[in-house]
Amino acid sequence: MTRLVELEATGPRKLDPSDLDDEKGDIAVCQCGLSESFPFCDGSHQQTDGEESETTYVYENGERSVVDRVVTDE
Repeated sequence: MTRLVELEATGPRKLDPSDLDDEKGDIAVCQCGLSESFPFCDGSHQQTDGEESETTYVYENGERSVVDRVVTDE
């Protein structure tokens, strides 16, 4: 499965000790691209349960849709 992710940042986010979660004591970095607190995980990846391989998805307003094709200008 693939997921279309649009990001607005133009550089890396550096993590430091102040990024630690006082309750959990760890840093969870988002790998799905859906987190509202990106680059940190907020559990949004749970929306991806049931995704099928060989299918591309886009998530908008909490809704999952299948993408038929991706067109780029390159």
